Amino acid sequence: MEIAERTGVAEAGWRLPRQLAAGLALVAIAWPLAWLGPKPFSSYTFLPLWLGYILTVDGLTARRTGTSPLTRSGRRFVLLFVFSLPLWWLFEFANQFLGNWRYVLTHDYVPLTYVAIASIAFSTVMPAIFVTAEFYRGFRPFAPARRWVRFAPSRGGLVVIAALGLAMFVASLAFPEVAFPLVWIGLFLLADAINALTGSPSIAAQVAGGRWDTVLVLFAAGLTCGFFWEMWNYWSMPKWVYDIPYASRPLVFEMPLLGYGGYLPFALEVYAFHHLLHGVFSRRQDDFLRFDEPARE
Repeated sequence: MEIAERTGVAEAGWRLPRQLAAGLALVAIAWPLAWLGPKPFSSYTFLPLWLGYILTVDGLTARRTGTSPLTRSGRRFVLLFVFSLPLWWLFEFANQFLGNWRYVLTHDYVPLTYVAIASIAFSTVMPAIFVTAEFYRGFRPFAPARRWVRFAPSRGGLVVIAALGLAMFVASLAFPEVAFPLVWIGLFLLADAINALTGSPSIAAQVAGGRWDTVLVLFAAGLTCGFFWEMWNYWSMPKWVYDIPYASRPLVFEMPLLGYGGYLPFALEVYAFHHLLHGVFSRRQDDFLRFDEPARE
């Protein structure tokens, strides 16, 4: 984020961004309804609750830094919801083999109705991760470049990493009792390596130069969203519950404690799949996502 942007927001600091006001209102209404509200209203609170979270965090970022994903491009912001769908449905496909989570529903849905309702809920995943990542990037501990060991494989090495990622994903489906954690790693390695090979933004390109700050920002976003996903899920209905081999206790809400570690590579997967899909539909590079660059003083 530019210092000029922060100066601009300081001059208009008394103004409450519209998305912040709307987001807070949605959370204030949907959260009590999700946990305490009467049926059938309580069964349809996932979208308004998470839309409220997304707008709130986006608004807080805009107020503090002068920019945010929504304020930069409404069209690209909406596209994040669209890009979430193939990503999470891929995990739903994988879970048919893994059986690591299941949904507890208030009643049976006909297939088309279930797909429509589930897709609406799944659409919030990518924007939630990204607005949270940009929120964190605006704070000093996450703002600068964080340099560590360089890892710079050749193009042949990236091909090997992509093949390894695909093999890990397939192994998680073929041997779910022992290889189930690989589903959260394999898809990232596959998608990110493809991005690096095709010139799209990638974590691989950043760590090749020794930069790990985007990884840290995404880790923070993944854990934060994971906490809210699990907390809001706990007293809601419908809800999801877990069956994770060898790690069923202790629980933090419905999620086994070790399961929260899955939110770290998951956030990287969300980032990689965004750029993979964006590269498929548009070869034009842009600066819509800004949390993957250090703050410029």
